Amino acid sequence: MSATLVVKDLSAGHGDRTLFSGLDLVVAPGDVIGLVGANGAGKSTLLRLLAGLDTPEGGSLKLSPPSANIGHLPQEPDRRPGESVRDFLARRTGVAAAQAALDEATEGLVEERPGSDDAYATSLDRWLDLGGADLEERAEEVADSLGLKVSLDLPMTALSGGQAARAGLASLLLSRYDVFLLDEPTNDLDLDGLERLESFVKGLRAGTVLISHDREFLARTVTKVLELDLAQQQINLYGGGYEAYLEERAVARRHAREDYEEYADTKAGLEARARMQRGWMEHGVRNARRKSSDNDKQARATRAESTEKQASKARQTQRMIERLDVVEEPRKEWELRMEIAAAPRSGSVVATLRGASAQRGDFAFGPVDLQIDWADRVAITGANGAGKSTLLAALLGRLELDGGSASLGSGVVVGEVDQARGLFLGDEALSAAFEAAVPELTSEEVRTLLAKFGLKAVHVQRPAGTLSPGERTRAALALLQARGVNLLVLDEPTNHLDLPAIEQLESALSSYTGTLLLVTHDRRMLEAVTVNRRIEVAAGKVSES
Repeated sequence: MSATLVVKDLSAGHGDRTLFSGLDLVVAPGDVIGLVGANGAGKSTLLRLLAGLDTPEGGSLKLSPPSANIGHLPQEPDRRPGESVRDFLARRTGVAAAQAALDEATEGLVEERPGSDDAYATSLDRWLDLGGADLEERAEEVADSLGLKVSLDLPMTALSGGQAARAGLASLLLSRYDVFLLDEPTNDLDLDGLERLESFVKGLRAGTVLISHDREFLARTVTKVLELDLAQQQINLYGGGYEAYLEERAVARRHAREDYEEYADTKAGLEARARMQRGWMEHGVRNARRKSSDNDKQARATRAESTEKQASKARQTQRMIERLDVVEEPRKEWELRMEIAAAPRSGSVVATLRGASAQRGDFAFGPVDLQIDWADRVAITGANGAGKSTLLAALLGRLELDGGSASLGSGVVVGEVDQARGLFLGDEALSAAFEAAVPELTSEEVRTLLAKFGLKAVHVQRPAGTLSPGERTRAALALLQARGVNLLVLDEPTNHLDLPAIEQLESALSSYTGTLLLVTHDRRMLEAVTVNRRIEVAAGKVSES
């Protein structure tokens, strides 16, 4: 069914901090609204409020019709112990909950409970609207089309990262909600998955609100952009697509700066004039006092008149200052100004694989012959599950080979941002985990560095594993600045980073002079970062173009 979500004067906060207030929004059928803003601006909070999962501090939400189905798909689909792929798909599509409600209503019919006829009719309609009647058949077809070559009865916890990403995409493609709320749906998707997701979103008749840091995906899909501007504490809705938003935002920010500077210059000029007029007035009063014995009444009257004129002018100037429309100075946005500390160069040969092969269950890697030389900048691409992370593990000597050999060159110092951000998944405080990785830094130096990456006191004492994915990524990037590296390994570094941080990372990579191994599906990053080699991984085999 067609559904519209209307939001009026919505406000939310975190502790004693206001995230946003006075938010008005209409999500109509066919809208694809991109929700953008720095990490911590409240984007995920807003999605949860729109889904009815949390209660706002103020304002109202109205869904028309009230019986419409809202689908909220969070950025990290939880893999619950014992839950099969089939059950995961039923839960994410809302069919599982609808089936439970239908079963309850059916039981009510059998027991002849009051109102059971209406409850059954409502539950059945919801189950049918969500696609419960043919979910089993569609699930098999979609999983097969995505290359998810596993039994749907397999536990979700048994899937690899690539397989789990395909299952998450399948749950979205199978969904038949009336309003879609998508939190980072592009994370962990390969290029084929991104194209399928784009096609799905562009073909939706339902209203959609989505969060994504994939700039190309935003440019290809959204029809409007809602910006939560944390720095200015503003909410801005831009019509048109993502590129139009970027242009309009740049113009708006330039005008805001110009308006403030004009106001500040005008006020400063008036204040200088008022000071000068007061000075002249005070000078006239002093003269009048010195010449108070003067018997020339006309001269005294002239001096008094001149003094009063200056006083009147000063009062008039002060009123002009007070009547000025105050223009607040635009707040400077927090920026991640990142550098990648360089270690002394390694030897000419950085890493080598000779006939390297490994067998992991049904997955066969290799044999691979590959040499990475000093200052090579290598982009590694391929579908999820093709073996990209396996290739990195082999090059770094972490993969136990069944055949062939792997070696790192002399003087190689590795700096790595892996997919799982593995250094920051434990129970110890972030500061402690970070200090253990760079023992040469003092606690104060660690806190200062983490603060540069947007990780303040509220973050550093929390268990590292409780940080958001974006916060763990920032911590991993901070490590690159804390210790010198000459082999930089980035495995999907843009996952969970906000847009300003991604741009800063690209800028840091442009000035990095060591060896770079970059795995990413971010199409704009692949265009922005200069590389001299491109390696494609497919089904455990490696080719170079």
